[in-house]
Amino acid sequence: MIALFLASLLTQMSTPPSPLGPIGSQSLPAAGCAAFLWSTTDRQLVAMVTASSATLRVSIDGRTVDLARSAQQGAVTLGFGATTSYGADGIEARLDMTIVARENLTAGAQVSQASLQVDRPGHDSIIMPVAGLIGCTT
Repeated sequence: MIALFLASLLTQMSTPPSPLGPIGSQSLPAAGCAAFLWSTTDRQLVAMVTASSATLRVSIDGRTVDLARSAQQGAVTLGFGATTSYGADGIEARLDMTIVARENLTAGAQVSQASLQVDRPGHDSIIMPVAGLIGCTT
């Protein structure tokens, strides 16, 4: 009986939804590379980063925003730095990515692990583990 009660209680307890939501389907840019990043917990597409336009697209509290790159550090692979900062309208984001070239990916690479941090005035910081793929067009 206690086990049934605990199971019921755990089912009712849920993690509040993240302020970072899915961004929906995205397309490769006409030229250059884009990184498509999924949440490692629920596999939803939560960010897209483009190298040529130097922007990060995320959905915060249901609103899709594009943040401009403000700094890039570390080794650059396919136009993406190991650590990149973005910002606009008081929103600051930092993306740390591990990019891995793979033989079976001819026009791109794998983002084997990454973390996305978003800071907004008056709100808690959001840090989300993400992973994904980079695709490139010429």
